Formats: sequence, structure tokens, C-alpha cells
Amino acid sequence: MTSTARFDRGHTDDLMTFLAASPSPYHAVANAASRLEKAGFRQVEETAAWDGTTGGQYVIRGGALIAWYVPEGATPHTPYRIVGAHTDSPNLRVKPEPDMGAQGWRQVAVEVYGGTLLNTWLDRDLGLAGRLTLRDGSHHLVNVDRAVLRVPQLAIHLDRQANDGLKLDRQRHMQPIWGLGQVHEGDLIRFVAEEAGVDAEDVSGWDLMVHAIEAPSYLGRDRELVAGPRMDNLISVHAGVAALAAVAGREDLAYIPVLAAFDHEENGSEADTGAQGPLLGNVLERSVYARGGAYEDRARAFAGSVCLSSDVGHAVHPNYAERHDPTHHPRPNGGPILKVNVNQRYATDGSGRAVFAAACEKAGVPWQSFVSNNDMPCGTTIGPITAARHGIRTVDIGVACLSMHSARELCGADDPFLLANALVAFLEG
Repeated sequence: MTSTARFDRGHTDDLMTFLAASPSPYHAVANAASRLEKAGFRQVEETAAWDGTTGGQYVIRGGALIAWYVPEGATPHTPYRIVGAHTDSPNLRVKPEPDMGAQGWRQVAVEVYGGTLLNTWLDRDLGLAGRLTLRDGSHHLVNVDRAVLRVPQLAIHLDRQANDGLKLDRQRHMQPIWGLGQVHEGDLIRFVAEEAGVDAEDVSGWDLMVHAIEAPSYLGRDRELVAGPRMDNLISVHAGVAALAAVAGREDLAYIPVLAAFDHEENGSEADTGAQGPLLGNVLERSVYARGGAYEDRARAFAGSVCLSSDVGHAVHPNYAERHDPTHHPRPNGGPILKVNVNQRYATDGSGRAVFAAACEKAGVPWQSFVSNNDMPCGTTIGPITAARHGIRTVDIGVACLSMHSARELCGADDPFLLANALVAFLEG
């Protein structure tokens, strides 16, 4: 079987558009859904009854999206091929009582979300984005994509040791300023509501976060690198959407292709929209039952399924090469990486490696291996969670990058479309 898609640098151009338009998980999901709609997918509600309709469908819950394509002839026990990713990124998020200030400065109270590199948020022009919840239960996206906030660093004249080891207190030093004058309760939400075009009196809840407004861009003499925000992990979400759209319409598929884009990976995935929650399992099971299946069909489908958990990984750092494993040095534009950890921080085993290698070979895509230095324990992903929760064979992969968890990250300009091509070949089976 020959792959139906061959992405090129135009995919990376489109990724940068996607990154800029997705300052929050809610925006990322809305943008992903819009692209899937153009590919013929339709939204189904979790509260509605599902039928056995073939074609592309998707479910949205908060900042998470599950999408799948059922080809003609799929049986209740047809297995799934799943691309797993996450929509959230480490950042600063607005507290329930956001209006604060000191010494004549007006500030916004924020909470640190995930394992962010705090210093990368200093002295940047920052916007504000997320969603507002109204009294009637409806949600409204808002994106103030201009310089309204800044976390000012203390001048070196007042901290002579700053270059010898900057110490940032999460509570005292990370509250951004957004103006001068007296603090008035409700000011921030009134401002955001006006930006969203809704009445502030109707706003009863909010999920707002800070984002760097600098646009993604190519970098380097030969533009062989890409710098931008939220690459962890919107690179994978964007590639997964493109791959799923590329295989939709194929009626010779032996698997049902799925994209699972979760929220809250950066703080442990323990949420109804996270990989620890029931969302993916519920969707897959309901799809089995909607096609007339029983528990036996569900068990057969899950046993034959495979998930590629796609998240960014560490490229070898030229200034800190000793922090990496001496025999595993992933490099930008070397293709996607296979992530291995025998202590199950990643879910990859030998059989999973074979699945990934076959997909890359079919797509004509080079690939690399990543293993952490034994003295530098690695992070984890949705991979082990997916494998353990659903009993689905899972393989951890991704794109190699620098500055992970920074407000602005860096990867090879070729790697996003190499990943997307590998995902197409995987979903085709």
C-alpha cells in the first residue's frame, strides 16, 4: 500500500499558523476541529445517542478532542490505530481572584502551570487567552493577542548575583504587571469580557492563561530551524490532525484511525480531559457498541490496537552534551525519535519499535532513538498511561527539540512534516 500523503515544508509553514492561532488548549481544539470539518468530519455530542454511521467523527470536551474515521466495511471488532498527543503547555494561568497590585502597579494574579522554565517568561510581551463560561453554561473563546502583560525582571544593579544563579520565587516574582493605578475588583474580567464581546455580568467562570505574542519563525542562516511557542505539544496535535485528514476517505483501511488530543498532560493527566480520565476509552467503546458490537468485540478491538504517543523529546544540546546519553544524540532534521525507558516512563518495547520502524520505512522517513542519561531521569508522557489504562500496545515517539518547556521552543524545520508522514503511514496500517 502506498501512502496517500507526502508533506513538505508547506506543512511547517502551516504548523506556524496553527501555533500562532492556538494560544490555549481550547483554541487548539477549535482549530483542529475546523480542519477536520473541512476534511468531512462531523462533531458528535457525548450526551447524544450514537449510531453505527461510517465516516469521520469527533468529540470535544474542554481542551481535549478525540477524532476517528470508520471506513466502510469496518466490523465491531476492527482494531484502532491511535495517534496520542496533548494540547496543553506549561505557562502562567489566571487565578480565581485575579486583580492585585503593589506600589502603584496593577497586576494580575497567576498560578504556575506545569513544569515551565520560569525565567523564559521574564521581560516578554505577553497576551491573554482562554475561555469564558457564561451563566447559561455556554463558552466563549477569547484571545487578546497583543502586549498587555509583562513579568519584569529585577535590574542587575539591584541583584548583582543574578548571572551567578537566578532565584525566582513562584509567588512573589512571577505576577505580571498590566498597568498603573488603583486596583479594582473585577477589572481584569471586565476587560477580557469586552475583548470577547460578552457582558461581564454574564461571566461566571474563566480558564485564562498568559502567552508570548511573538510569532513563530524560521531561524538560522538557511532557515533550517523553527522557533515558536507551545511546540510541546502542538507539533504532534497538528501532525495528527493532518495525518488523520489524509487517510480519511480510504476504504481499504484495516484499522480505524484515531487522534486522541488530551489536555492536562503537563500536570499529570489526572482530569476528565486528561489521559488518566475515561474519555478515550469511552469513545472507543461506544464506537464498538454503536457498530453492533458486544464486550467480546471491544476486547478483540483493543487487543489488536496500537497507539503512537507523540510528544516532543530532547535534541542533543551543544552546550550541555554531557547531560545526554553518550550514545544517543538525536539531532534536528534527523526525523522523529523513538523514546525508550525501561522503567516505563515511556511505553516503548521491542514490538512497538518494530511498528514504528515499519511506518517510517513505508513513509521513507529517517528516525532516531532517544534514551536518557542514567544520571538524568526522564520525564513521562501519556504513553504509559494509555497502555496501562486501556491495555493497548503503545509506542512513545516525537520530535527532537531544544528549550523544552520554555515560553519559546526550537526544533528542526523538516521534522514536523517528517513526523506527519510517519503518522500517515502508521494510520494506514
